[in-house]
Amino acid sequence: MRLVKYFKTLKIMFRSLSHIVDMEEIDDLEPFYSRFRAKVSENANSSTLDLGCGDVPRNPFKADLHYGIDIRDSSNPNIARADLAQEGIPHGDASINYITAFDFIEHVPRVVYLPQIRYSFIELMNEVYRVLTPGGLFLAQTPVYPFSACFTDPTHINPITSETFSQYFDDQRQWGRMYGFKGAFKVESQVRHSTHLISVLRKV
Repeated sequence: MRLVKYFKTLKIMFRSLSHIVDMEEIDDLEPFYSRFRAKVSENANSSTLDLGCGDVPRNPFKADLHYGIDIRDSSNPNIARADLAQEGIPHGDASINYITAFDFIEHVPRVVYLPQIRYSFIELMNEVYRVLTPGGLFLAQTPVYPFSACFTDPTHINPITSETFSQYFDDQRQWGRMYGFKGAFKVESQVRHSTHLISVLRKV
């Protein structure tokens, strides 16, 4: 019985590894981002929100208005302070065209038990879906299993695989619904950049 379980575990590990090995790998991010930018005529007053932005929100889609959220206070009036592991995104429903998360998702706990059980990662994805405009894009760039970058940093508590977004938050399998995910994203693209997975999801 133990041997059977061992081989099942190996099968799952090799499947995850093969997905990463077979995935398109890119070196130059600029052409990748440009594929998802709206045309200039369609991009007037577009907005982007960078989660865990630090001092400078990133704006890979060249939106007109750019905002950020960080756990620390900022003197920048466009950067709000929020702990997204426990709080919602402080923006209105369907108010942002693009949301980005660079090296942030892996720091959001999957489950918090006190004072009661909460699926923080699921709740964050619900918030991303809520805040995006219809057809809006969410870009997540995060260390991916099985690379050591996924685990080396002791604050990385949410390991992501090549199948996390495409199975739990997509508009096909929607497995995240069993944990309370309310949205449905179309997976526009998933590529690998060195040890990182870049996922682009569209709100449908």
